[in-house]
Amino acid sequence: MITGYWDPVPTARRLAPPEGSRFAHFGSPMFKGVWADRNWRNVPGPFYGADTDSLMLGRDWAPAHIAYDGGYEFVFRQPVNERETETLLDGVGWELYNGYAMDGDDHWTVEGVRDWWRDRGRVREWAVETGAEWAAWDESDEYSGFYRAHAQGHRDFVAHIDDGLEAYLRGYLYWLEHRREPEPGEALPGL
Repeated sequence: MITGYWDPVPTARRLAPPEGSRFAHFGSPMFKGVWADRNWRNVPGPFYGADTDSLMLGRDWAPAHIAYDGGYEFVFRQPVNERETETLLDGVGWELYNGYAMDGDDHWTVEGVRDWWRDRGRVREWAVETGAEWAAWDESDEYSGFYRAHAQGHRDFVAHIDDGLEAYLRGYLYWLEHRREPEPGEALPGL
C-alpha cells in the first residue's frame, strides 16, 4: 500500500525521447496534451490524457495505467516508481496525436483533487457499465476480441478506485500542498 508520494515527473523527463528523435513522433514533443482538453476520467496526478487518438494502443504497453473510453485514452492509475513511469511512457509513446500531458501538478489543486474524489462514484459507475458492455460485445463483430480484452481496463480501474487510489491521492495532496515527498511518519491530509 502507498503511504506517501513519489514524484514521477523527473524520471519521465529523463526517459522521454529527446525532441527530434525518431521515437518522438517524428520530431514533435511527446507530451502536447492541453489541460482544458483532458478526459474527465483521468485520475488526479501529473499525467493525463487529453485529446488523444482513437487507435487505442496505449493499453498494449501500459495496461496497469491506461484505459479507453471508446474514443480516447486516459490515465486511470498514476505511476508510483521508475519502472511504472517507464511503462506509462511506453504506452504514451504509441499515441499518434501526442495528446497526453505531464503537467497535471501545475493544474490540480487540493480542492480539485478532493472534488474529483467526492465525485468518484460517477467515474466508477461509468467504468462498471462500460466494462460490462465491452465484455459482452457481440462475438460476431470483427472488433469483439479487442473490446472484450480491453474491458479488463475498466475492471482494473474500478479495483483501483476501490483499493489503492485513496492512499495515492492522500500522498498526492501532500505533494500539492508542500511540493515535496512526505517524510516517513508525516501525517497525510484527508480527502
